[in-house]
Amino acid sequence: MIKESELLRRAVKWISDERRDNADAKTGALIDEAGKRFNLSPLQMNSLLRLLKDSETKE
Repeated sequence: MIKESELLRRAVKWISDERRDNADAKTGALIDEAGKRFNLSPLQMNSLLRLLKDSETKE
């Protein structure tokens, strides 16, 4: 069984890779797709959204 934190880490990496490969990719669509791919819970989806918003404001 994969730990919840590992699923979130994989989702962040996948989104990062997708953004690198496709600069026009929409963040919301990537988050939705990551949720499906990694079977994230609503709580994990909220965490993912917060992480991405925090990283975007730091750039």
